[in-house]
Amino acid sequence: IFFMNIYVSNLGFNVKDEDLKNLFTQHGEVSSAKVIMDNFSGQSRGFAFVEMPNDEEGQKAIDQLHNSELSSRTISVQVARPKEEGKGSYPARNNGNSRRY
Repeated sequence: IFFMNIYVSNLGFNVKDEDLKNLFTQHGEVSSAKVIMDNFSGQSRGFAFVEMPNDEEGQKAIDQLHNSELSSRTISVQVARPKEEGKGSYPARNNGNSRRY
């Protein structure tokens, strides 16, 4: 089964998985809603992924919820791009060996 994976950003730090699930359920069936947490601090990183099994409902949720307000913040809602193989989530750090001329 293919799920539409939806990326939600600019979330307030108090938004929980359940809040997102409740919000998206108004537009269709939600198979999962996961706020991404920082491994060290345990605080929300301000974005989440929501999976919806029905593409049509997923697209409707994106259309209705993009630029809407949740916990006093304007959220961004879009189709999640698949993570590219071999690429991490952070840009490579300059190890000090390269110089700009």
